[in-house]
Amino acid sequence: MSSGQQARAQAAAITPGAVPQEREKPPADRLLALFDGHRLSPGQRRIAQYLIDHLTEAAFLSITELAERVGVSQPSVTRFAASLGFSGYPALRDVLQPMALSAVAGTPDSREQIRHNELQAAVDAEIENLESVRRLLADTNRVLEIGRDLARSVPLTVLGLRISVSLAEYFAYAARRIHPDVRVVTRGGSVAYDALLQSRAAGGSWVIAFAMPRHANETLAALRAARSTGLRVVLITDPTLGPLVEEADVVLTAGTGSRLVFDSYAAPGMLSAALLQAMADADPERTQARLEQYEQVADQHGFFL
Repeated sequence: MSSGQQARAQAAAITPGAVPQEREKPPADRLLALFDGHRLSPGQRRIAQYLIDHLTEAAFLSITELAERVGVSQPSVTRFAASLGFSGYPALRDVLQPMALSAVAGTPDSREQIRHNELQAAVDAEIENLESVRRLLADTNRVLEIGRDLARSVPLTVLGLRISVSLAEYFAYAARRIHPDVRVVTRGGSVAYDALLQSRAAGGSWVIAFAMPRHANETLAALRAARSTGLRVVLITDPTLGPLVEEADVVLTAGTGSRLVFDSYAAPGMLSAALLQAMADADPERTQARLEQYEQVADQHGFFL
């Protein structure tokens, strides 16, 4: 189906010829459904957010006016429409205008309702992502085997670049409590390659890498560098996959919440915690000894309130 046909099909769902159940959906639900299933960049999410906050007015703006209101370029608005499957901004506006008219005819607080539903929908999407992780963790033996491999790799390298830095640092921070030598790599290029070479030379066998959208070229280069040194790779990434998986020995997927301007990482965080648990269970005596030692140091030096 062409983008023009998709636009007409989406428009038909909210015009008088649509099936009754589609017409009966509130404008808020129809607007949010328009963005479902599409991965938008942060800039594109700003446009979507403006439409959510100002639907009754924004639906009747020209492309120039909308770009000025949001603070983006006109080509950005065009790319936003195309990312939703429309032939251009006019086709998108044809779909938005009936929604806006329905909102005007409805309750005075329709804008607030749209905003409220959007935030709830973001939480609902994260719940779905967590459900997917729950199904993944049903294969307990596989998770425990990965945990054993990571626990036995000394040193263990944790890789995360750009937006994935926070996940890598969380995993490394916790893993250091139960593992004797954890090395975190958060810079790409030759710095990453040098760190990977050193880890391999020191006896390391595994890298756990985090790669969340948008996938960076330097992450792909780092994974290839890891493989070239002889390190094996556990990759935690989102379900869109892509060329990164070809450079990994083990791939675990966890969806990211993409309903808001910036992604949220409840599911990757839960998967990371499960792998940390598997590492702890792989060598319970070492885990217990290291945790007790850390608590003694923390008490001695007053680390915590």
